[in-house]
Amino acid sequence: MRVFIYGGGLRLVGKSGVGQAIFHQREMLRRARIETTHHWLQKAGAVHINTVLPDSVLAALAAKLLGRKVVYYGHSTMEDFRGSFRGSDKLAPLFRRWITFCYGLGDVVLTPTDYSRRLLEGYGLKPPVYSISNGVDTDFFAPDPSRRASFRRRWGLQEGERAVISVGHTIARKGLPEFLDLAAQMPDVRFLWFGWTDPCLIPAEVREAMEQAPENVTFAGFVDRETLREAYCGADAFAFMSHEETEGIVVLEALACGIPTVVRDIPVYAGWLRDSKNVYKADSTAAFRQRVTGLLDGTLPDLTEAGRRVAEERSMAAMGEQLREVYRRMEILPEAQPAAVRQHHVRA
Repeated sequence: MRVFIYGGGLRLVGKSGVGQAIFHQREMLRRARIETTHHWLQKAGAVHINTVLPDSVLAALAAKLLGRKVVYYGHSTMEDFRGSFRGSDKLAPLFRRWITFCYGLGDVVLTPTDYSRRLLEGYGLKPPVYSISNGVDTDFFAPDPSRRASFRRRWGLQEGERAVISVGHTIARKGLPEFLDLAAQMPDVRFLWFGWTDPCLIPAEVREAMEQAPENVTFAGFVDRETLREAYCGADAFAFMSHEETEGIVVLEALACGIPTVVRDIPVYAGWLRDSKNVYKADSTAAFRQRVTGLLDGTLPDLTEAGRRVAEERSMAAMGEQLREVYRRMEILPEAQPAAVRQHHVRA
């Protein structure tokens, strides 16, 4: 069997979680010993579509005309569209109708978590919706204390100075305003934000907050995955203050690298990220400050080994086997499910 991963729109989404998910799918399938192609002319049993851009709709229709099954990835929801870019709140209901149409073109819809699956099912989608993690490369993203020194040199950290990082688009939904508030309350700690968004898309109030950011904040911009891995391995804590996610690939990367992690207590993490067990959770900026301070001064227990296990359960190899199970359910991969597949992760 061969899978065609449609790459239309990749230039637009390459620096986002969707772009990373496309890269992950290729690697998952490679590890599952399933061939991939990027050419329409090559025969394929299934076509993966990852965006809701107009060209992807045409690609889905073309796949159906060619008799190929369509695997549509539900990376976006109305809920995580809100609070993102200029005008997103007003456009959110229209966006819901559009993505419902797009996802409805799939023979199946894959989405990263049970939380996002329930949201999409609530839109009235007709295709079955399965929850399969976007996965994480636990070979590449792994603990490495030797990267700490290079991280500190790169960003000019002084001897004994502690660093807290976050990763994502520079938008309100990702918790950027709260991250800046947290930095203002902890002036002796360096705060670094990795990620970039076109300023034309950022609401004026967020741009103003960035312009008035405390002196202990560094906007690192979009960096390559090697530099990001170095940050995960070298910083003292990862504070992910996002208000809404379908999963959060960067959370898996952070856990895989063994950095102490604090996430906002939101529904997407229920059932797989457990407060004070494999991560710490917070529901306000004050709570984030308490948790981060406890991690920096060593008064909170170290949960990094448990966090690493969460990432390992969502490794590329494990998720590749779960994709095989989806193809089997679609009757385009006839062999029986390998014993290594964990049924409860592929949920309909």
